[in-house]
Order: sequence, then structure tokens, then C-alpha cells
Amino acid sequence: MNRRDLLIALSTLPIAVGATSALAATTPSLQGLVDGTQRTAANRVRDAFRHPRQSLEFWGLKPGMTVVEVAPSGGYWTEILAPFLKSTGGRYVAAQGGDLTAFKAQFADAAVWGDIQSAPFTATSGPIVPDGTADLVITARNIHDWMWTPGRLDKALADFHAALKSGGLLGVEEHRADPRKQVPDARDGYVETAWLTAAVEKAGFRLEAASEINANPMDTKDHPFGVWTLPPTRRTHTKDQPTPAGFDAAKYEAIGESDRMTLRFRKA
Repeated sequence: MNRRDLLIALSTLPIAVGATSALAATTPSLQGLVDGTQRTAANRVRDAFRHPRQSLEFWGLKPGMTVVEVAPSGGYWTEILAPFLKSTGGRYVAAQGGDLTAFKAQFADAAVWGDIQSAPFTATSGPIVPDGTADLVITARNIHDWMWTPGRLDKALADFHAALKSGGLLGVEEHRADPRKQVPDARDGYVETAWLTAAVEKAGFRLEAASEINANPMDTKDHPFGVWTLPPTRRTHTKDQPTPAGFDAAKYEAIGESDRMTLRFRKA
């Protein structure tokens, strides 16, 4: 699918901009968990740019699901997903590369988080979960990283496809390059919607819906240190170099977090 055809197709997809769903009516505790004291202040302050309840509803979260979160890092989504799934009889699995010690320690209290499960997720790891057992896989702001290593994105998408049940859902959040072209390998962190969609559909998924929940029209996408110039990273210089003279951190703080595509794919 070329870029023009994709943009035409996207214009016909259902758009969810903060819309409510059946989930909100049947599980009122989701917003309570978003507002809950189990979340860290550092994560809650980002809600204005990440819209957690709306994003999870859009991606298709439902009670009792088996949900795989890819690269949960500081636990932004974990703090909401794990207690939600615990309270509804579901299962939370963290697919994480590297050392999981800190993550497991952070979410060790089963009374709060339930039975947090984890699986290695690297360029050479095996299945995340047994094939065909996950209802929803969520990957937020990771795809650009996998584009930098040949074969890494293909392997990741194949892992997600294998993990999901027939008809299972893949939720994607990613820094959006549009309307400009992405730089080679998205080295500044911004990915074209058409490029990303083509890669995911090649792996056996179908784009089902696109949302503007996490759009930020103030993001000009031309920052000196790529997307990492913006919050929450707030990069001010390249490695081993001083901050450039005249660098105005307040300018990037005023923009806020990046403009992001929010997409829902279904396993074909």
C-alpha cells in the first residue's frame, strides 16, 4: 500500500477522539485506576499527553483479557493494566528486554498488582507466551527503536502475531512523522504512518482503526536532538558535547510530548 492509498484508507476508518466505549460502562473502575494512588506521580503527570483511559479503550481492552505489554520500562501502563486485569480475572505479561530485576521488584506486591508475569523479549528470544493465547498486545513508542537493527522489527511483529489469538488485537502508539517524510531508519524517533502500517500489515495484521487521541499539533518535529528534545526525555545536547549556546529548553517544554499516531490492528 503506497502513502496516498493509506491516507485515503485512514480517512474511512473509525476515529476515536476521547470517545467512550462499552468498556467505560461495564468497568467503571478503569478511570478509578487511572486516578488511583497505586500510580506514581511521575507517571500521572504524563496523562495529559498519553490519555490512558481513552487509549486503552480504543485499543480494545476488556475484562478478563490476557494482555502483553511490550517493553513496559517504568511501568506507565503496568500501573493501570495489572490491577485492572487482576480485578477482572485477566492476565498481565510484560515482554521485556534486559534485566527484569528492577521491574519485578517494583511490581512484587501481588495484593496490588496481581500475578505479574514476564517473558524475555530480545532479538533472539523465543515465544512471549504460548502461541495463540494473548488477546491484546500493546507496544507504545518502541517501533522506531527496532528499525535501527536489521530484522529486529520483523522479528518483533512476528512474535506479536504468534502470541495473539485469531482475531486478537495489536495496539500501537508511535511518534508520528507526518506530514513530512521520515528520516532514514527514523533516527530522530519519528515514523511515517504509511511506513509503519505497511510493515505491520506485511506481518499478517489488518489496520482496523486510527485515533487522534494522542495528537499534538504543536509538535513541529524539527528538534535539534530529535523527539528526545521534548518531554519526558528533555535532551539538551549530544553525547559528550556541551549544550549548544542559546538552547531554549522552555521552547520545547511548551510544546509538550510528541505528536503520536494511535492505531489498532487485528490479527488477520
